[in-house]
Formats: sequence, structure tokens, C-alpha cells
Amino acid sequence: MSVPVEEAIAALSTFSLEDDQAEVQGPGVWISTERGATNSPIEYTDVSAYRLSLSEDTKALTQLNALIQEGKDMTSVLYTYRSCVKALPQLPDSMKHSQADLYLETYQVLDLEMSRLREIQRWQVSASAKLAADMQRFSRPERRINGPTVTHLWSMLKLFDVLVQLDHLKNAKASIPNDFSWYKRTFTQVSAQWQDTDTVREELDDLQIFLSTRWAILLHLHVEMFRVNNVEDILQVLIVFAVESLELDFALLFPERHILLRVLPVLTVLATSSEKDSESLFKRVKLNRLINIFKNDPVIPAFPDLHLSPAAILKELSIYFPKFSAQTRLLTLPATHELPTREAQDYQRHYLIINHIAAIRAEHDDFAIRFASSKNQLLLLKSMDDADIEWAQEVKGSMYDMVVEGFQLLSRWTSRIWEQCAWKFSRPCKDPFPTESDTSTLYSDYEKVVRYNYGPDERKALVELVSYIKSIGSLMQLCDTLVSDALWETIHAEVQDFVQNTLASMLRTTFRKKKDISRILSDMRTLSADWMANTSRPESELQTSQHGVEENKENFFYPRPVAPTAAQVHCLQFLIYEIVSGGNLRKPGGLFGNTSSEIPINELKQLETFFYKLSFFLHILDYSETIATLTDLGFLWFREFYLESSRVIQFPIECSLPWMLVDYIIEYQNAGLLESALMPFDIYNDSSQQALVILKQRFLYDEIEAEVDHCFDIFVSKLCETIFTHYKSWAASELLDASFLFALDNGQKFSLQSMRFTALLKTTRVKLLGRTINLRSLIAERMNKSFRDNIEFLFDRFESQDLCAIVELERQLNILQLSQELLSKDIRIDSFSLMLNEMQENISLISYSSRLASQIWAEMQNDFLPNFVLCNTTQRFVRSLKAPLSSVQKPSVPTTKANFLCGTEDLNSAHQSFAQLHSGFFGIPHMFSIVRLIGSKSLPWLLRALLDHISNKVNSLESMIAALQDALPKSNGLLPFDGGVAGCLRLIKEQLNWGSKTELRTEVLRGIKEIGSVLYLMGLLDIVLRQVDTVHFMQTAPWLGLVPGADGQILQSQEGGDSPIVTLFKSAAAASVSAPGLSNSALFSTISKQAEAADLLYKANLNSGSVLEYALAVTSAALDKYCSKWSAAPKTGFIDITTSKDFYRIFSGLQIENLQEQVQSTNHEVLGDSVAWGGCTIIYLLGQQLHFELFDFSCQILNVAEAESASIIHAQKNASSQGGGLAILLEAMKKARRLNSHVFSMLKARCPLEDKQACAIKQSGAPLHRIKFENTVSAFETLPQKGA
Repeated sequence: MSVPVEEAIAALSTFSLEDDQAEVQGPGVWISTERGATNSPIEYTDVSAYRLSLSEDTKALTQLNALIQEGKDMTSVLYTYRSCVKALPQLPDSMKHSQADLYLETYQVLDLEMSRLREIQRWQVSASAKLAADMQRFSRPERRINGPTVTHLWSMLKLFDVLVQLDHLKNAKASIPNDFSWYKRTFTQVSAQWQDTDTVREELDDLQIFLSTRWAILLHLHVEMFRVNNVEDILQVLIVFAVESLELDFALLFPERHILLRVLPVLTVLATSSEKDSESLFKRVKLNRLINIFKNDPVIPAFPDLHLSPAAILKELSIYFPKFSAQTRLLTLPATHELPTREAQDYQRHYLIINHIAAIRAEHDDFAIRFASSKNQLLLLKSMDDADIEWAQEVKGSMYDMVVEGFQLLSRWTSRIWEQCAWKFSRPCKDPFPTESDTSTLYSDYEKVVRYNYGPDERKALVELVSYIKSIGSLMQLCDTLVSDALWETIHAEVQDFVQNTLASMLRTTFRKKKDISRILSDMRTLSADWMANTSRPESELQTSQHGVEENKENFFYPRPVAPTAAQVHCLQFLIYEIVSGGNLRKPGGLFGNTSSEIPINELKQLETFFYKLSFFLHILDYSETIATLTDLGFLWFREFYLESSRVIQFPIECSLPWMLVDYIIEYQNAGLLESALMPFDIYNDSSQQALVILKQRFLYDEIEAEVDHCFDIFVSKLCETIFTHYKSWAASELLDASFLFALDNGQKFSLQSMRFTALLKTTRVKLLGRTINLRSLIAERMNKSFRDNIEFLFDRFESQDLCAIVELERQLNILQLSQELLSKDIRIDSFSLMLNEMQENISLISYSSRLASQIWAEMQNDFLPNFVLCNTTQRFVRSLKAPLSSVQKPSVPTTKANFLCGTEDLNSAHQSFAQLHSGFFGIPHMFSIVRLIGSKSLPWLLRALLDHISNKVNSLESMIAALQDALPKSNGLLPFDGGVAGCLRLIKEQLNWGSKTELRTEVLRGIKEIGSVLYLMGLLDIVLRQVDTVHFMQTAPWLGLVPGADGQILQSQEGGDSPIVTLFKSAAAASVSAPGLSNSALFSTISKQAEAADLLYKANLNSGSVLEYALAVTSAALDKYCSKWSAAPKTGFIDITTSKDFYRIFSGLQIENLQEQVQSTNHEVLGDSVAWGGCTIIYLLGQQLHFELFDFSCQILNVAEAESASIIHAQKNASSQGGGLAILLEAMKKARRLNSHVFSMLKARCPLEDKQACAIKQSGAPLHRIKFENTVSAFETLPQKGA
């Protein structure tokens, strides 16, 4: 079915192509072949249609404009000239026979370059002759032709400027004479066999003179100009025009002002070097006016890295023009390097932007607000059909005024950058301050004028100003099509109001009897009046009103978007100039400064105002071209002169001013400038445009492109590092404990300065050298890499530490996760869980292990279990003070990066203080961290590894236990009471003949210790998992309809019914079916099915078992195969008292010897309480608890000690004289007995053996019922107690 076109268009109009990207760059550069109003496609050939006798002037004007364009091309060639001699190869001695071929090839290469210099030489001769002839044409005593017009004067000044710049470049380029000398030498070698080389030699001699003579172009121009007399008049007119324009700020744009400043010293020298009357100039222009201009601008921008000094030009030219040497006041002006210190400081305050940035900032803010207001008014006007004409004219006139003000602001700001650069180039840094990255103490001249000549505050001010220029330019450029009609209508209204009302009033009053002036005024009206727009008279009177007497009533005309052409503006300016000057070049005073004129002051002021409005009309009509000119900052990159003087191919990017500005923004992290980080890259755009369009040199563009590629890559890298550091610091600051911050006096140092990254993070279109770069995508890509690198760093750091660092690892990962969550609000990056699983190599569905779980297990196996001891009282493991048997090889600690931890040094120290609280032990906080980090997927794998470790340890203990059993005597019955405690100890020492098996005994104790440590870890893990399960139950129970019962069981709140979540979505699905207007009712049915699946899944996970009980069952299964060896059944059926070698007997001996060693040594905690946990668990699972409590050596000794209290007192007295060793041993035995009882009571509670089968777990996981133990009353409990 086809869609009507109207509907399709209406549908397309609803789509928006705009996004939320902020304008963080300046206006784009468009490649256009159209010519603007200031450069008319028909030039001024239509001037003849107005019958003003300006044909000679127009012809000369066209010729001058062509010369100006050619001269700019010549200037580009000369400025971008680089020495070819540096690239010439040097032949080794073995290839001297190829010298002739090398000369020929060198000549061919240099001849191409010298041909360009010859072309420049010929052009300057032609241009000087034509300019001199043009000036002489208007300098005759009898005035035969009209002119020169104001446009003609500007063209003369521009051509003068081109010649001055060309001469200055020729003087500055030292490589040109050097290349020419090589060229002449090769020509001598090559032309030896040529014929008729005299003409070529003459050309070479002329070119040599031209290149070696300073100011050769200016000297030739002087000769051409003064071939005839009276040329002084036109020179004085040019000087007066330049002085008046500079004093009254009639040069509306900064390029025009710089042209006047550059040519004024040269014009002054030429005018005062006349043979006729060298002092006549100062009769028209006071000398003080010239001195003030030269003093106000001691440096003038000429080229991006070259400047002119009026005082230096005047002094140097006085050598070539003897008459000018008499002007001592001008020659005593100090050059830039000759300025006294105080004057130099005053000039520095004037030139440096930092001293004006506050005012510029206020101007920018005020203009942006008012321009936006005018724009909104204009939008409102366009949306109205029948708007009031006067209000519409007011709105459009306001927009015109804002555009004019915007152009003036941009011109003034860009001029400040030009002039500051010129000042910096003229005042290099004398004492460069080296940075950390500097390895050399030798600095090039370019480093002294750029890299070390801009301080941090100056860079900040320059960044701000560049941003203001680009932002205002972009703001105005985006309104191009919106304001065009308003500007054209306003210009049309201004012209028509002047010619139809103001001139009519002048014709009726002031100039009524002055026929010559009346004729000129009538010509002006004929030239530009739009009578079709006049609505004050009926159509029958329109024709007669053009020549008849006007009424007093002002004409009213409808505004029309019909602007005057360049030819009309040219002619109107000429006619106004004719009225004011009367066509007399020798008339004293300036253009509008002639007080002796017959024109009244009021009318003269009106003419002056309209005259200079006409000059600005063309810039307004050339809206886009004017903005491009005023916002062009490409000159900040070029450094051709210093490349030549420094004799290097190119400077490093640290010396590039655009990169210096970008680097400042990133390094200093000024929150107000971060959004302007891309603005300096517009300098590269401007410089590349200049390289291709103006300078027309591809190699310059290639150099810019190479630097941009390198700089932008570094920029993105540094920006991403800054963003990552900021969000990491933000997260670390958020996770700091509030009570910790409250207790600190300087807690504000942990607060974070807000940074404005949002605009950059939303930027998807960065315009760079004609390319569009998705900055958002690049940042996201690098952020993903940074997060992965950070996780890798944290894992590497954890792997270089012990298991106690797991809490710090979790804290760091929490900070990193919060950083990812905060950053994800502004940019789309990978989820943290995905990145964490990827770095843990835990992506696969069948991967039950992970890098972190493997490392935790490796750390437990290699370091934690062998070298950590348990303190049962504190429920903590601490590192043993005894040196480990074998050192654990760990990777070296990776180089610490502040942003890979908490972002800043202060936050790092704060979080490190928290981490140190958990760095000296391992306990429940660490177990919580392990559970949260490895998750439910890898936790079973870790449990299986620990349980396998128990089985392996039990297997390894079998042979060692057997060896200890063999070493026991055949009879080792109960200890006698009559020998006392000391006698019992001696008897035990005799019975336990393990003196030769010290290492074996130690290994057995360590094995039992590790088993006990693993079982205690299971206990801690059981506590943690129960807390986690409780929280999980509290979160899911309301949705699943579960309630806890009185005995701790989980009950269903609704018998036989669905859970609340299933009921909810079923009712929603049923309601959606009956709702007629709901289109996606199937969605609720799908959600209902998913709720049922979730109900089954969560209910299945509620009844979780005990990890400790499972571990005890596995341990019991591991002991199964050794039950006959470690727990042999008595042959008589009664308890074997004297010949038993069961495990409890071995453990009892090991324990008492361990206690004795602890008392004798200074280290009381070699093995810790894990030995008791391991040994008692094995005894309990073997059913030997009663036997152990009856026949434990320690218990027997304590019974002897309690039965013979007198012996104990006597022993204590002896112990006091022997250091209290026996008392300490008895206290240690009591502690061991209490610990054993605690372990047995815990085992009875978690794995009771009374009246039920003890079971083990097969390898397949199935339960295996084995033996049944009938527990009796403990013999220890029947013993007489003290005080009974």
C-alpha cells in the first residue's frame, strides 16, 4: 500500500536529527568556490553603468587587486621556502667518479626553486612599476580623472603591504642566499660544456643582487615612484588616510589595522625622502601623531612567527634614504629589544591577555546572553504571520547591531592573540625553567619564545580566549540562514533612509544653491535609491519624485532583503569623498577632519557615519567569510622562520602551542576549562586550511596531519586517564566511612572537586582535518581497557601479598565497581560483572573455577595453611612468628599507580589505613570477602579443593602415624599417682621414645594443624554463609510467601496456593486479556510464566545445608580406610589400657610434647589452636573421645596435680626458683583441656554420634553408613573435682 507524499513528508518532519552533543568546537571549515561580496565575481566592471567617470579608477583597481592576489601567492612561496641544500647527499670518497652526475641532479633540483625566486623578482619589478604608475596617474596637477576612490586607496595600501612583507621575508630567510650560492656553484660546474650562457649568467647576477640586497623591493619601488614629481601628494593622502583610520578606529577588522600599521613606517620614509619638499608631510600630519602610533604599537604582527618593529624599520631604512636620517625624533624611537625595563613592563601589561581576560570574560558572557535574546526575538518574529512592521524593524535592527558587535568583539580578541604572539616572539624567555621530562640543558630559540615563554596562567588565559572566539564564532555561524534576511533588510533600510530621507533633507536645505554638491547628491540617490519600496506616494508620482522637489514629510518604504552590491558601495563612498574633499588631494586636514569645509558640522557628521557604515556593509554581507577570517587562529601553529634558524626538520609537540594549550587543560584539570579541551584542536583545523588554501603547500598539511594524529591520540589517552582517575576518586570518596571523616579536622581534603566531563563524554562528532571522530566511542573503548587493566593490576597486587589482603582487594574492587556505575551514567561501557568475569577467566558456563579462586586456594595451600596459626579465642588466624620451612615464591609487587588504587594520594592513604586493620590476621571479615568475591559459582570448587586437601593430608599422615605407633613401648598404662607431677613427666618422657623422630613428629603435628585449620575455616565459612542465607531469605520470603516457624523451620503462608509473586502476575495476565485497548497482553502471560520459574528456583535454594557438617562427613569418609589402624578393636572386648596404640594415644603424646616445647621456648604459638581442632576432630570421628579423655597424658597429669595439692604447692615453690616452668606447663595443659572440651562440644552439636549412624560421603557424593558408637558418661566427669 503506497503512502501519500504529503503524509510521508509529515512523518519525516517528526524525526529529529539533533542530538544532545554540546558545541565544544568552533565553526567548521567549508570548502567553497563561491566568492563573497568583498570579492565580487564581476569585480567593479558594472561601475561604468552609473556614469561617474570612474573607468580609469576601476581599471586600475582591478589591476591592483590582481597584483595583490599574485603577491600573496608569492609571499606564500617565500614564507614556506625551506632549504634544499640540507637534503643534498654527500658522496663518499669511493664515489667521487659520480660527482658530475650529482652536480647535474643538484642543479635540476635547485633550478626549480630558483625559477620561483626569479618569478618573484620579475613580479616585484612589474608590481612596483604598476603601483608607481597608478600613483603618478592621480598625482598630476591638473585633475583629468576622478579618483582615487577609498576602495582604490585600500588597494594601494594592501599592495604596499604585500611588497613590504615580501621584502621582509627575503631579508629574514637566510636559507635562500645559501641555496642560491649552491645553485650558482652547480651551474658553474654543469654549464662548462654549454653554449650561450651569457644571458643566464646575467640573470643569475641580477638575482644574486636582488637576494643579497636588503630592502631591494622597497628601493626599487622608490626609484619607480619618483621618476616624476608630485607623487608626494598621493603618498601624503595614503598616510593621512592611514593615520586617521588608526586614530579613529575606522579599520573595522584587525587585518585591516595590521596592514595600516605595517605600511605606515614605510610610507613615512618614502614621503620624507622626496627631493622636492620632505617636510610637507608634517604640515598635514603632525609628527607627534606618527610618534604616538609607533609608540602604541612597538611590535606589529607580520607572519605567524615573524614580527615587524616600526622603530627598527625606520632605523634600518634611514641608511638607504639619507633625507630621512634627518628625522631624529623618529629615529630615536626605541626598538623592542631596546625598551627600558619600566616601559617594557607597561607594554607587557598591554599585550598579555592575562591582564585583560577578566574584561574579555565579561564581554563574552554579556554578548552571548544578548545575542541569544535577539535570536529568540527573531525566531518569534518569523513564527508570527502579521507582526507589527515597526516592531519587526526593531527586532531585525537589534540583530544587525548584535552581529556588528560580534564582529568587532571577534576582531578585537583575535587581534589580541596576534599581538601577544608578536610580543612573545620579540621578548624570548631568558631563563627557561626545565620540566621533569627535559633531559637537555640546551634550548632552541623556538622553545624560548613559545614553550618556556608562556606560564600556566598565560596558557589558561589563552585557552579561555581561544574558546571564547570559537564559541562566539560557532554561535554566529549556526545562525547564518536565520539572520541573513534580517541583515539584508536592515542594510537596505539604512541605505534607503539615508538616500531618500537624509539626502532629501540636505537637498532642500544646506545644498539647495550649491549645484555641484546637489548634482553629487542626486547621483547618490539615482545610484542607490529603491523607489519601488517607497510607499509614501502613489505610483504616478514615483517617477517625478526622483527629480522633483521633496516634501518635508519623510518617506516610508517597506523593507526588502535587497542589499547594495560592492560596486554601489564603492561608488557611494567615492561620492561622499568627493563632497567632503572636493576632489583636491592637497586639501589640508583629513577626510572628515577639515574644519575649513563649507559643509556644516551636522551634515558632515551624518556623511561620516554613513561613509563608515558602508565599509562595514560588505563584511556583514560576507557573513560566513567574515566569521571564518575573524576566528582563524591557524597562525598559532606555523613556525617556518624558527625551523630555518634552528636547523631542525620539525619541533617536538611539546613546543607546539596548540598542544601546549590542550596539555594544560588536561594536566591542570581546571573544571571550567575541561569543556574547552577540544577548542585548541580547531587551531589545527585552521592551520591545515591555511596550508592548503592560502599557502598551497601540501607538505605543511602533511606535517600538521602527522602532529594532529599524534597529539589527538595522546589527548584521548590523557583525557581517559583523567576521567578514570576522577571517577575512581569520586567512588573512593563516597565509600569512605562517614564517622571517619567526621572525626578528622582536615576531612575536606578527601572531598572531590566536581569536574565537567559530561559534554566531552557526549561528543560523538569531533571535526578534525576534514574527518569526523567519535570521541565518545574512543573514550568508551579506552575506559573498558582501563577497567580491565585496573582489575588485572589488583589481581597482580593481591597475588604478590598473602591471603589477608583479600579484604583490601574487595574494597578496591568495590571502589572500581562504583566507579563503573558512576561513569555508566554518562557513557555506555561494559558491565563490571562482565569485565570481572573476563579477567578471572570465568566466562564459560562450564568454568567452575576462576583466577581469584585458584589464587586463594594456591595461597591457602602454599602459605596460609602451613604458616598461619589459629587463635581460638579471637577466631582469627595470624602468621606464625617462626620462619617458614620453605620460602613462598611470590611475584613482585606491581608498580603502584595512584589512579589504579583510589585515585589520589590522600584517598589512597585513607583507604590504606582501613586495609591495614585487616592486614595482620585472617578471620570472619576475610571470609565474607572471599564469599562475595568468588561467588556461588566458584565457591564449591574452592570447598572441594579444601576437602581434597583434608583427604590428602589424612593419607599422608598414615605412614607417619604408623611410624610413631611403632616407636611406642608395648606397655604404656596409666600414670601412677605416687610419683607426683614430676615423676609422671619423667615417665611420659621414657614411654614416648620419639627422640629420634623429631622431624617426623613435627610433620605429623603440622599435618594435623592443617586439617584443623581447614575445618575451622569451614566453620567460619558456615557462619558467613548462614548470615548470607538469612539476608537472602529476608529479601525473598515476602515474594515467595514463606514465614519462619517456631522451631526455625520455613513454613508456607498459604497452604496449597501459589506464592504472592505468581498470584500477582497471574492476575495481571488475566486482567490484560479482558482489557480491550491493550495491544501486548501476551507480554503479561510471559511474565507470569517467568514468575513461576523464579518461584521454583528460589524455593529450591532456601534449604541449604551446613558446610561444616559436610566437611566433617568428608573427613569421616577419608578416615574410613584407616579406622582399623588408628582405632583397633580390643582383643578382649574391654578397653585396652596398657597396650593401645590408637590415634588418641598418639595425639595425646604429641600434644603433651608440644606443650612442653612451647613452655621451654620463648615462642608460645608455633602451631596454634588448629592442632587441637584437627586432632580432636579425628579422635571424635574415630569414636575415641572417651578413650582420649580417660588416657590423655595431660589430663592424667592434671588429675595427679589436683589429687596432690601439696605436691603442686611444692612444685610451684620449686618452679619459682626454676623460672616457673612447671606452673606454666600445668596452665598450658589446662588451656589445652578446655580447648579440647570446646572442640568436642562443638562436634557433638554439629555432628552428633549418639543414637544415630555416623556417615561418610563417597566420591560420588552418596552417603555411606558405617559404624555405630554408643557414647557413655565421660570418665573425666566422674573424677573427683577440686573443692568437692
